[in-house]
Amino acid sequence: MSDLRKILVVDDEEDVRETLDGVLRSLNYEPYTAASGKEALEIIANTKIDVVLSDLYMPEMDGIELLKRVRTIDPKMVFLMITAHPTIETAVEAIKKGAYDYLTKPFHIEEVRLKINRALEKKGLSHSLKTANGIIWALLISIPIWLVLGIILASMLK
Repeated sequence: MSDLRKILVVDDEEDVRETLDGVLRSLNYEPYTAASGKEALEIIANTKIDVVLSDLYMPEMDGIELLKRVRTIDPKMVFLMITAHPTIETAVEAIKKGAYDYLTKPFHIEEVRLKINRALEKKGLSHSLKTANGIIWALLISIPIWLVLGIILASMLK
């Protein structure tokens, strides 16, 4: 089983999918590609995807609709929107709907790498924080119980 992070690229333009596939492989990720939102949802249903890179404007199902559907499947999946025509309105809408960030076409490899790494770090940090909070709560709950049991046992031994 591969330890590489799985990145799904969703774009109706074949050259964009192929370019990002090559870039992601060179960055040591395991890329998956989909030509439509429907195809992307099928991949997500069968594969544990870490990050989705989706074009904003696609026929049938646009990136915002795909984002909404992905959020119902896995609210914590990292989602980056791709657009050739970034506007403040589309960026704000994507972020409000749950996108972590967005990439603009044409791509710069360093920007792709940085945004994916930041998104994965955020996902990893939130998981680590939840684990740490769970451990802290377990300690806070268990220490008083052991203290009470120790006092009870000590009083019984007198």
